[in-house]
Amino acid sequence: MAERLRADLVLEYPFTRTTGPVIGAFLTGLREGIILGIRRPDGTVLCPPTEYDPETSEPLTELVEVGPQGELESWTWVDPPRSQSPWDQPHGLGLIRLDGADTPMIHGLLVDHPGELFSGMRVVAQWRSERGGHIADLEGFSPQESPGTGQ
Repeated sequence: MAERLRADLVLEYPFTRTTGPVIGAFLTGLREGIILGIRRPDGTVLCPPTEYDPETSEPLTELVEVGPQGELESWTWVDPPRSQSPWDQPHGLGLIRLDGADTPMIHGLLVDHPGELFSGMRVVAQWRSERGGHIADLEGFSPQESPGTGQ
């Protein structure tokens, strides 16, 4: 019997990609404790920002600061946490529409149990004390206390 030919295939991507002016600015903002979105030609703001309009494919360049507070539009509870999760205990993940943005972003919710969460609640960003320009600089979002109620 003839010997079969064999060639091992190593799938790799031996290159790096720069973050570019939009994502680079977003990450720099996170390092500085601010969250940036990007204005579309129709005036709406995407957050997190993208380099191109998702509907028209036009390049987007007008970065705008959005608030660290926002509204929890929807959420889910993750229990048990997945092995690749940045959180090692049960946690919430939410779609949060930050003040000044027209689209929600997904991020962790810093609560102890799902009974603390409801769609429409106000949340506020919590930052890590040491930041380096990564989405993990934003530790997550916690419930925002209502003025005068302590809740």
